[in-house]
Amino acid sequence: MDVAITPAIIIVFGIACFLIGVSKGGLGGALGFLITPLMALVMPLNKVVGLMLPVLMIGDVFTLAFYWRKWDARLIWILLAGALVGVTLATFVLVSLPPDLLKKGLAVLVLLFLAYRLLEKRILAHLSYRPRPWHGLLAGSTAGFASTLAHAGGPPITIYMLLQRLDPTVFIATIGLFFTVLNWIKVPYYLFSGLFDFRLILALAWVTPLIPVGVWAGKTLAKRIDKKVFETVVIILLGVSAVLLLVG
Repeated sequence: MDVAITPAIIIVFGIACFLIGVSKGGLGGALGFLITPLMALVMPLNKVVGLMLPVLMIGDVFTLAFYWRKWDARLIWILLAGALVGVTLATFVLVSLPPDLLKKGLAVLVLLFLAYRLLEKRILAHLSYRPRPWHGLLAGSTAGFASTLAHAGGPPITIYMLLQRLDPTVFIATIGLFFTVLNWIKVPYYLFSGLFDFRLILALAWVTPLIPVGVWAGKTLAKRIDKKVFETVVIILLGVSAVLLLVG
């Protein structure tokens, strides 16, 4: 089914591009999780994922440029091995379930993420962790599934990476490279499944310069804004979008 390009779609897509840039510029956290729910308010989820993947891949360029070769290669290989399983399963779900059910599923995913963010400190404080190789495979497969389904693979990877006690720069660089490679892995899956709407992508390509604008804004705001306040605002927006997805 073709999607008619309305002013609402152009505006929300522009906001999404800008927010992707902001997240790459230094204000990540929950912000990246907001992109897909916002877009799913104005078009079917199976159209959103195909439209947003090239945009996210543009954003990945900035992450690699900022943190080039500062990642932990061993962790990358473990996570990607698991991610392949998650990508395969999620692609099957995307092409098998009706759009309305996918939208409700996305809302549930957002609510689960919100619940985790509210309980994150308590969970990590009471968690007695002993590293095991299969932990990385599980985190990678979960992230691959969520990322393929809704570009929302950040939480499982973030939890796993926090438990590794890495240097902050290595932490960010490893996550950045993981999602860069993961996004490229998704390309043939999306192509084979017909999830790319190239008419839609080309028609909205003129909006993507908002990504570098967002990167500049993110780098500027990261030095001036209260990150706790910013994160609270994003959490509230996520909650509102989840409710709208459920009732819409």
